[in-house]
Amino acid sequence: MGPSTTTTPGTDAEPIAGPDLFLDPDLAAKRDALLATIRGYGRVAVAYSGGVDSAVVARAAHEALGDAAVAVTAVSESLASGELEEAQALAGRIGIRHRVIRTEEFADPNYLRNNSDRCYFCKSELYGRLVGLMDRLEVDAIASGANLDDQGDHRPGMRAAGEKGVRHPLQECGLGKADVRALARAWGMPVWDKPAAPCLSSRIAYGEEVTPARVRMVDQAESWLRARGLRLLRVRYHKNDMARIEVAPEEFAKLLADPVRGELTAAFRGFGFKFVALDLEGFRSGSLNDLIPPEQLLKPRVAR
Repeated sequence: MGPSTTTTPGTDAEPIAGPDLFLDPDLAAKRDALLATIRGYGRVAVAYSGGVDSAVVARAAHEALGDAAVAVTAVSESLASGELEEAQALAGRIGIRHRVIRTEEFADPNYLRNNSDRCYFCKSELYGRLVGLMDRLEVDAIASGANLDDQGDHRPGMRAAGEKGVRHPLQECGLGKADVRALARAWGMPVWDKPAAPCLSSRIAYGEEVTPARVRMVDQAESWLRARGLRLLRVRYHKNDMARIEVAPEEFAKLLADPVRGELTAAFRGFGFKFVALDLEGFRSGSLNDLIPPEQLLKPRVAR
């Protein structure tokens, strides 16, 4: 499926504009470096999920390049409900051109096998499609939202980015997660404090096959929890259709009190889970990486 234009930002999608607020001199210097770096790419396509990192890169690209920048959102079974609509609305507020493409990582047996390098095959699919679309998109470079803090994590997708020549302007300009959130806040972006939202396949325990049915179970379960006011959460899929719920410890009582506990259990079983567990350690981003043997953990190289 080729790229398609999105043009419905929503009725309350006023443009993001005005002076940059709350910027200290160090962050202002990083902002200026970010704009200059992206300007040096020429025309650019931003791999844009709508999360805070890629949104800041999209905002910077639009400011630096105007119509020579385009944000591209990939859609597949691993995208959580509501994420595309939020990304579309935010792109409209930023004012950047926006395209939506379909990726087919679920057609790759290496991806479905769900070993610890699953993300490599996902990003290879995404960046490969973006490279193939560069002429149609009329761009000279592809930019990601990877920030400086991502260098210290298990990120097989960074290897795929390096192979495809993807640029990482936040890393190149020394912006970590805190810098990105501060810049997003200064720019008046509503996602400045949005929790990280990696793809649904990242909730499936390594070694358990990734299937559309399993990611749908996770999506339904997380949507159920969000509908009850929880924001920071994960539902992890483990062997034998077990759901392991991660929420902030202060939310435990809310889930364990009746009638919510019974309603939660019944709802999750309706989604296809046979067992439901609450992780007493609470929410931990990337907790499934604890299951990876140390020798398999990757220290990604930054593409320059």
